[in-house]
Amino acid sequence: MFGKNEETKELNEPTNSLVSRTTEIVGDIHFSGELIIEGRIKGNIYAEDDSSALIRVLEKGSVEGEICVPSVIINGLVKGDVRSTKHIELAAKAVVAGNVYYKLIEMVLGSEVNGHFMLIGANEGETKRLSNNNKKFSFDSKSLQKE
Repeated sequence: MFGKNEETKELNEPTNSLVSRTTEIVGDIHFSGELIIEGRIKGNIYAEDDSSALIRVLEKGSVEGEICVPSVIINGLVKGDVRSTKHIELAAKAVVAGNVYYKLIEMVLGSEVNGHFMLIGANEGETKRLSNNNKKFSFDSKSLQKE
């Protein structure tokens, strides 16, 4: 019923993995495809820089460790550095307690970063630092009001 071509095609397609709300994982994770976190991860999370890997930390999700994934969407809590070689999105309920290394960043009103922002330059390893002197960056409606 299934030929080798169909089986190979299915194996090469990106896969989605879910860490459910009631799950806690202790240890490092290496993945490809999409990783959706509703539960807790205590460990570092990695994906290949040149892959199409995507991690989503949902509102009730949390990560205690470093995230090194090409595309990142955070709407929960991350205690550790976040490094994204493609795109990072910090949604309204995102809280990052660590440095953010990015090539392209999108921050929504209400997101919070307690750390430094580091732009990943065109040359490998080159970064430009936007220092916040260890102050908390927080975006809310009061701080964005017109004068």
